[in-house]
Amino acid sequence: MNSLFVRKGDTVKMLSGKNKGKTGKVTMVNPEDSRIVVDGLNIITKHRKPRSQTDRGGIRKVAGSVDASNVQIVCPACSKTTRVGHMEFEGKKVRMCKKCFKSLDVKATDKKALKKAKKEVAESVEEAKEKKSARKPKAAKPVEETAKVEETVKEDEAIQE
Repeated sequence: MNSLFVRKGDTVKMLSGKNKGKTGKVTMVNPEDSRIVVDGLNIITKHRKPRSQTDRGGIRKVAGSVDASNVQIVCPACSKTTRVGHMEFEGKKVRMCKKCFKSLDVKATDKKALKKAKKEVAESVEEAKEKKSARKPKAAKPVEETAKVEETVKEDEAIQE
């Protein structure tokens, strides 16, 4: 059996064709032909003839298949297009991002870990903001500078009168 680097549910970016540069979610994978169907990309029109009196015919737009070599996976962790690497994790072979070395196979347990990590990051950002706001306030201008400013204001008022 042939295997592909792309799986159903992956987010991919088109590398060539009329939809070059667009991203979409994989809805179907056909490893025998090395083709995939990406939701919203490679839209083709199909002409359908009515088969009965109640059945309506017409022209329908359907997502067509694309060769798997024309797409590249978008990493859910770093949001960059990447090649797929493989590594063993807890005795299982998993796919990984070649740029950030994180797993591309996000499972329910991984989602919980991601939520926890996001929460920790949010807390650290809040702490950083608090530290920034807790810094010493800017020092007041020295008395000499305020006296100079008052003198220039008085001079300006005298000139205007």
